[in-house]
Amino acid sequence: MEVRHARRGPKPKPGTRDNLIQAGLQMIHAEGYSASGIQGIVERADVPKGSFYTYFASKEAFGTEVIDAYSDRGLAKLRGFLSDADLAPLARLEAYFDDRIAAFRASNFARGCLLGNFSAEAADHSTVIRQHLVKHFRSWSALFERCIFEGQERGEIGRQFPANSLADFILNSWEGALLRMRAEKSDIPLIEFKKIVFGSILG
Repeated sequence: MEVRHARRGPKPKPGTRDNLIQAGLQMIHAEGYSASGIQGIVERADVPKGSFYTYFASKEAFGTEVIDAYSDRGLAKLRGFLSDADLAPLARLEAYFDDRIAAFRASNFARGCLLGNFSAEAADHSTVIRQHLVKHFRSWSALFERCIFEGQERGEIGRQFPANSLADFILNSWEGALLRMRAEKSDIPLIEFKKIVFGSILG
């Protein structure tokens, strides 16, 4: 009987997959999905190009992993703000957006939201990327919805619209404000968003 030996070769280094995802996240967020080539990503991660295909079947599959990583990180931050029991629900929401506006000012209004960027650049051309975006937008909206519903239960947010509709509207408006922010290199769209949402929509 023929005995087949395992193929010998260098073993992937622990953490290589995560290093590639983080390198890709940084590069795609800064330069865009189409402009970010696999060669540039592996160079940023300091790994051989062949390592990329050890973990990812294609650039498209890699893109979904980058989307997942970005969303998971952003959701953790959002949960941190919206679960702060020391603040009322409306104050938690306002604190979150204040934090994001400060961060975008510090980055000179660059990059915006990676989910929004992918939506504009790749959703029309990749079903799998679009499906991941839909899933993550729903997760973000669900966190806003729970906080808004709590505010409605406490009587500090009006009930003219259901919490899920308000959550979707706020997320959609925020994503649009981020696009204007990048185009204008200004925080004015973000300030207008906050003024209307907290002065009228949720007030």
